Amino acid sequence: MKLASYQHGNTASYGIVEGDGIIDLGSRFGPDCPTLKSALAAKSLSDLQAAAAGAAADHSLAAVQLLPVIPEPGKIICVGLNYKAHIEETGNKPPAYPILFNRFSDSVVGHGADMICPSASTAFDFEGEFAMVIGAGGRHISEADSLSAVAGYTCFNDGSVRDWQFHTSQFLPGKNFFHSGACGPWMVTADEVPDPDALTMKTRLNGEEMQNTLIDDLLFGPKALIAYISTFTQLNAGDIIATGTPGGVGNARDPKLFMKAGDKIEVEISSVGTLSNGIVAE
Repeated sequence: MKLASYQHGNTASYGIVEGDGIIDLGSRFGPDCPTLKSALAAKSLSDLQAAAAGAAADHSLAAVQLLPVIPEPGKIICVGLNYKAHIEETGNKPPAYPILFNRFSDSVVGHGADMICPSASTAFDFEGEFAMVIGAGGRHISEADSLSAVAGYTCFNDGSVRDWQFHTSQFLPGKNFFHSGACGPWMVTADEVPDPDALTMKTRLNGEEMQNTLIDDLLFGPKALIAYISTFTQLNAGDIIATGTPGGVGNARDPKLFMKAGDKIEVEISSVGTLSNGIVAE
């Protein structure tokens, strides 16, 4: 099942994507579950599926603007230096623990929206990432139980303003420029992805492949990340964990290759979908 948040006219809602249409769940559940985040907190995935049983699409995908999968997540937790190939290309040593930082919700756009190349920098880099959307959540989740906390998986672009990222040892400034990242186009529910390590992720800039990896190249995989993060913070429905980027980033190339206005960036994950965004100048 594919779940998406979207805007249709002046109305924001969410629903199930089937083919080239979307079945509106927001109108079916009403004010008790006005957003996908609230639906994940209050309903089971089977409840969501049952609400759309036998229904025809309410809108075509072409008639809606897809929003970030969870437009206002409580947390967006990102992982740095987590793919072995990316650690190698940066010349760093593998970290003993996950390197974590936050992204703000207003730094992220949905599929088809423009990511903004900031006027403060010319070092705007792409980072294709595999992301988890939390469902049940909780604290002190064991690795053995970790995937039961996941509602689904999605594509993420951790657009990074490299010079600002490295002003200090804290990544936060370079990772939170307004509309510099993206998430979508939808989330594929966890029941359809029995082994996330087996998925393949590719990033393309203007149609040219920049990154290509199996998720199993992660130093800290999905299970380890959920167990580690849930030890120090409560994971709640709709929280997003972006697991890191693989080798091939623009900053590690010679010469360096950064995104600019007029570019198109795509992140494709097998069994999930393709997140596509244009790049515009601030």
